[in-house]
Amino acid sequence: MLHLILLIFYIILLILVSAGFLFIEFHKNIDESTGENYEPETLVMVPCRGLDYSLENNLKSIKNQNYHKYRMVCIVDNKEDPALDIIKKLKIDYILSNYQCKKCSGKVKALCSAMNELNDFPVYVIADSDILVNGHWLADLVKPLKMDNIGLSTTFPYFKPKNGFWSKVKEIWGFVGMGLMESKLTRFGWGGSLAFKKSLISDKFDFFSEHISDDTAMTKICKNKKLDIAYVKNSMPIVNSPEKFSEFFEWANRQTALSISASKKIFYYGILFYISYMFIFFSAIFMGIFYNYLFFIFLVPSIIYVANILKRLDKIKFDSIIGAILLPFIYIINLLIANHMKNIQWRGRTYNIEDKDLL
Repeated sequence: MLHLILLIFYIILLILVSAGFLFIEFHKNIDESTGENYEPETLVMVPCRGLDYSLENNLKSIKNQNYHKYRMVCIVDNKEDPALDIIKKLKIDYILSNYQCKKCSGKVKALCSAMNELNDFPVYVIADSDILVNGHWLADLVKPLKMDNIGLSTTFPYFKPKNGFWSKVKEIWGFVGMGLMESKLTRFGWGGSLAFKKSLISDKFDFFSEHISDDTAMTKICKNKKLDIAYVKNSMPIVNSPEKFSEFFEWANRQTALSISASKKIFYYGILFYISYMFIFFSAIFMGIFYNYLFFIFLVPSIIYVANILKRLDKIKFDSIIGAILLPFIYIINLLIANHMKNIQWRGRTYNIEDKDLL
């Protein structure tokens, strides 16, 4: 009798967890692109440090936008930076990063330098030097700012693999970020491609200037002012990714650590989600093999999860399928490691992420 009660309880638990997964997988895809015309004068700020993969093509794509009222400026630490040769070759304006801040990251310092020196633009856009964008990227990204309830407009990249298996895993790993963007509950400002009005930051400039992560600072400012974050899928850039395992693993742990430092909810949500995934996955396999074949039906949420990942791919290959199956296990490892990280390495510098005032 006890055995039967435990079995019934176990099956009910599997049904409830599976139903939760199916609900999450079928309630996404919120894209707040807008067809309304809105082209205020805009400054596109591109912090550059070193030679990113495909840097010349990246900068060309940002420079050649179907947007009439914008200026692009690159920010470098010094005139010896190797990126400067390409910037000059493309005849792009640049300034030196010279803003004085105590604990900010190099990127935040560069952005503050640009906004402090070029402070007469109604709209600012942050663009990472590793993004490759289409010709309407800027126009689509800025349009949502026409709505008064929108504090900032952002998107998320497609990591295009350029070097073997682990670059393909990064491609799939990026879909975690896309999933977070597609829900208003977990959406954040991604600093690789982000637009905001000057009025959003004018009274919070000192707050922004003492942060490590521009993503986190902009998201906090937006939420503090009770403004929404718009996700614009149409502006999704490509990031060419040549990473091998060590480079991928360091990057994934760093990104996860920054997310957790900004909001502990990311850790709890991720652990709950992926442990639940493993519970269903292994229960279906072991109970299906050793107890009753009907338990294999509980593989459906896992199959739908993997299928939704594969639908995002430009091209499906066998190793992409393997990567999609492995993703929950990789991300659990990232979460557990990142939750105990005190420092991160970023563009050749070390930052302490335990100082919550900086994140």
